[in-house]
Amino acid sequence: MSAAASARRAVVLEDEHDRYHRQSLISWWDQERLRDARVLVVGAGALGNELVKNLVLVGVGHVLVCDLDAIEHSNLSRCVFFRPGDEGRAKAEVLVERAAALNPDVTLTALVGDVRARGGLALFAAVDVVLGGLDSREVRLFVNQCCWKTSTPFVDGAIEGLMGSARVFVPPDGACYECTMSERDHELVAARRTCALLSREDLLEGKVPTTATTASIVAGVQVQEAVKLLHVERLGPSALAGAAFQFVGLTHDSYVVRYPRRDDCLSHDTYALADARPVAPETPLRELLADAQAQLGADALLELEHELVLGGSCAACGVQAPIMRPAFALTAGAGRCPDCGEPWRLAYAHTIDDGSPLLDYTVRELGLPDADAIVARTAHTRRFYVIGEGDPLARLEGAADG
Repeated sequence: MSAAASARRAVVLEDEHDRYHRQSLISWWDQERLRDARVLVVGAGALGNELVKNLVLVGVGHVLVCDLDAIEHSNLSRCVFFRPGDEGRAKAEVLVERAAALNPDVTLTALVGDVRARGGLALFAAVDVVLGGLDSREVRLFVNQCCWKTSTPFVDGAIEGLMGSARVFVPPDGACYECTMSERDHELVAARRTCALLSREDLLEGKVPTTATTASIVAGVQVQEAVKLLHVERLGPSALAGAAFQFVGLTHDSYVVRYPRRDDCLSHDTYALADARPVAPETPLRELLADAQAQLGADALLELEHELVLGGSCAACGVQAPIMRPAFALTAGAGRCPDCGEPWRLAYAHTIDDGSPLLDYTVRELGLPDADAIVARTAHTRRFYVIGEGDPLARLEGAADG
């Protein structure tokens, strides 16, 4: 055998010992691109387990997992990483802990809590793709809006029984998740904002039936679409952008549905966060408003990404109390009078002007999430602020480690 042939054989043998050798044989595959990628997985249930498993196996370099729930016994039949004895532990923490054993090349970070509280818009801007394994229209809508504002692709998954779907939304073009929502979907989202602040359990009439097999199929398609999105420079636009892969397990039929873009959709907004000014969490909103007015004019106001509940009042017994927290942070009990149990009448605000009762509060006191955006605007222009400095992923990892 010639020296050249021996050298070529040595390269082949070396490649065969690389854990990514088989997938790297795909002509357009770029393992370094996957190694450098950051993917946020929202939801750590049946879909979330399969999403993380696949991301880790293909070698996506950084995977963040956000979930607010604890493991229940019923999760054990549908979640590959959960074990007997895990009940009561945070889903995100257990999923990250177990998935880390699959591939030492991957950095995994658990974000325990509601995604609306754990990371703001700058977090969505810092990742390459967001994968959803959610059971809440309200949170899906929030994730969709964050992705659209930061131009981050969103691959949503849903399963019920032997049926499932994987939908791909790629801003700024095409349809987004809100474009697909029906009038009934909007009614269910609005129900959470009622004076009683209905909890998720109040809105569900029963548990949605799911299986591990359907979760595996849908999550596989989701991660496959994410891989294609990460290779968009080589492959071109995703074939599923603005569309859904629908799977009918009873008959094994599958088909693609394409969604029309709604020009009046309220989610179609994009923020220029690259030029945003960092703001310390201890900054009073009065100081921030003054800066905005100095930059944009005396008519500038601040707009928050989350609605704040200013306070509640009871029509039955006359009790009143300040609340001053984001609406998503309140439980069902917080929507009722502590004296008589009747529903509160709640006062909301998401803009701040010279007469706002929020001016003397700091960003931290109001419970706004780290890395969230605050927009200063006039009728003709706007300026962006981001809470905190530096890479939001590094800050979140530091908080998780602490």
